[in-house]
Amino acid sequence: MLLALDAGNTQLFGGVFREDKLLARFRGTSGSSTSDEFGTFFKGVLRENGIDPKEITELAICSVVPELIYPLRQASLKYFSLEPFLLQGGIKTGLNIKYKNPAEVGADRIANAIAASGLFPAKDLVIVDLGTATTFCAVSKKKEYLGGVIMPGLRISMEALASRTAKLPRVEIARPAELVGRTTVDSIQSGLYYSSLLSIRGIAAKIKSDYFSEEALVIGTGGFSKLFEDAGLFDRIVPDLVLLGIAAAVRLNKERDKI
Repeated sequence: MLLALDAGNTQLFGGVFREDKLLARFRGTSGSSTSDEFGTFFKGVLRENGIDPKEITELAICSVVPELIYPLRQASLKYFSLEPFLLQGGIKTGLNIKYKNPAEVGADRIANAIAASGLFPAKDLVIVDLGTATTFCAVSKKKEYLGGVIMPGLRISMEALASRTAKLPRVEIARPAELVGRTTVDSIQSGLYYSSLLSIRGIAAKIKSDYFSEEALVIGTGGFSKLFEDAGLFDRIVPDLVLLGIAAAVRLNKERDKI
């Protein structure tokens, strides 16, 4: 079994695969956890999902936070006796990365692109990942990673409002009942939701018109993607896209190693 880990700025998203099948998924806080905290958390969450930690034969890490790589690797070595696979520059991706410096592309964005290209072959793709940041990736039907757009995510926007103003509170990030709020909380929630919705709709449409066509698929993923499930933004929502991409990268590089 493969334990796939996506360690972001605020959250850790994990999944367990048996071959191509995703058996379980879980979330935790990435923060400043130590290798022991990570290791005991992983073993505990595996058991809670009915999986014996001894069944884990592979472990893969995807992270946009360099400081998390070391404790995660040490947790893999200490608690699973496994040298982890790192999704990083130099691995086989199956993509032609057009970034001026391919090493600058976040590992999570590469994982998303690998998975989406496999799920929707011969399709031009706009991948929108709603996490700490909201990112857009343009991937052609020829598996060319053309580049992307990065903007502040919903939580960053909310925290900025709360920290840089005297009277605006932190609020739950939720879909508002109507556009025009009748309380301060309602108004902030509406601003967060609709600014993100309209930005995503406009940027995705601009990428399609400038680089692809109306036939391009817009794929939503990330922790906040479900918030827009009924908003008509996405052709598909694939919450597990990054985990599927990590698993696909492991398979691709196994095949390379056999050659």
